[in-house]
Amino acid sequence: MPNRSGDWLAQAERDLDQAKASREEGRHEWACFAAQQSAEKAVKAVHLARGQETWGNVVARLLRELPIPVEPELVDKAGVLDNFYVPSRYPNGHPEGPPFEHFGSLQSNEAIQYAGEILEFSRSQMAG
Repeated sequence: MPNRSGDWLAQAERDLDQAKASREEGRHEWACFAAQQSAEKAVKAVHLARGQETWGNVVARLLRELPIPVEPELVDKAGVLDNFYVPSRYPNGHPEGPPFEHFGSLQSNEAIQYAGEILEFSRSQMAG
């Protein structure tokens, strides 16, 4: 089986670009989801680069399962991103109102920052 880790990392970078574009368009719920997806794919790229297969969408768990040290603060930031996985897309993720009413620039800026840090961590792990 070929090593597809570079493909996963490339898509993670593109997803982060999408998060930034969505933020600029005021689609903060999509910015948050795209940022979460960027982080998820970036960490999966590291797993694949190390010959490991992994499943799931919880970025914090994916980071903890890496066979390398990961700063606890980065895992906490992944946990913030994990909270955007469902409620940013589904109306029943909130007591009332569509997702776009629950997300603004505060959330999308934080999501993009944290996803960028996880992406940078993943790049550095794959380079070294």
